[in-house]
Amino acid sequence: MSVPATVRASAERLVVAATMGPTVHDVHAWRFKVAAGLIELHADPDRFRPLRDPAGRALHLASGAALVNLRLTAAQLGHEAVVRLLPDAGRPALLATVRLAGRHRVTREERLLCAATLRPLSATASPAGERPSAHVLNELREAARLEGAALHPLPTSPDGGAQRAVLTTGGDGRTEWLRAGQALQRVLLSGTARSVSASFSFDAADVPGVREVTTPGEIPQALLELAQQEPARPRGRLFEPAVDRQHEGKRNWQRIR
Repeated sequence: MSVPATVRASAERLVVAATMGPTVHDVHAWRFKVAAGLIELHADPDRFRPLRDPAGRALHLASGAALVNLRLTAAQLGHEAVVRLLPDAGRPALLATVRLAGRHRVTREERLLCAATLRPLSATASPAGERPSAHVLNELREAARLEGAALHPLPTSPDGGAQRAVLTTGGDGRTEWLRAGQALQRVLLSGTARSVSASFSFDAADVPGVREVTTPGEIPQALLELAQQEPARPRGRLFEPAVDRQHEGKRNWQRIR
């Protein structure tokens, strides 16, 4: 089935925007394909050679993040993006499909989050700053909830500093990894829009304090450190030039400033 030129043009623009999400080992180990009426998200094993991640968990997390960027850009173009995760059991490399459905009226929050996708990632240690307020933390928790995950602040030191939090899902399969990636990206973008620096690691196992804030059945997917920047940065700072990135791995943090 042929795809109308206007739909294909919109789809191709969405694909470009979606490549701005977090990456696995600084490589986009996934690719988008514009198909008949759909945008398909495929795992690209030729570009992903897992050493510590044979199941491809980090690949799915990063792919979920790319889906959020695509959905946000679709909203800017006035499209409702309908996502299906793992739609075809016979094609395991097909991670998701996105269909551009009816008209969508973009919200102010979606505009802010879409602008935040232009903010580059940098590989640094824990962000400097104070813990975000309870109000901001609740907004970040809501961002995770909207994507089917949960964000739990961890006990903090009385000395202050960044707030640690763990992102969890209700399972630990491929679908949950994709949802966790979407939740992680939405939390990072929501933090950027609220002048919150964030670093994250996919290695969230055996982190002190996690058992105290989670319930049985919740699986830690990512560990975050969040720090409020004061004074709040102007919105224009979202568009600074890119900076260097390095591989995301064990105890190496990706940072959104």
